[in-house]
Amino acid sequence: MHKSASPKTTAQSLTEFWSPRVVAEFDDSFVKVAKVKGSLAWHSHDEEDELFFILEGKLRIEMKTGTVELCEGDTFVVPKGVEHNPVADEECLIMLIEKKSTLHTGNIQIEGTRSLDDQLRPS
Repeated sequence: MHKSASPKTTAQSLTEFWSPRVVAEFDDSFVKVAKVKGSLAWHSHDEEDELFFILEGKLRIEMKTGTVELCEGDTFVVPKGVEHNPVADEECLIMLIEKKSTLHTGNIQIEGTRSLDDQLRPS
């Protein structure tokens, strides 16, 4: 059965910040959405690129080599191995496209790290 998904509507319905939910999958990738505010953590994904797409609001991605400011409709790919810290001063809705092997907080574990099972649960 075919089923469509509304990434923005799903992200709006989330009640926790920095707790991604999988809304679609294709080949070896997941499409995830999240509601974010504040700072996540400095981390990297050694083997995977991470694509950010801003559904609503503004997101800053801090990296050791500089900072990227993203607004609604913008996209940015953090290359594999690049240490980064996503920050939203106000509530922001994001969509992520990542390989299925990508861990939520990459090479670190923090209190807010979400398992894949948690990300696959219904919103």
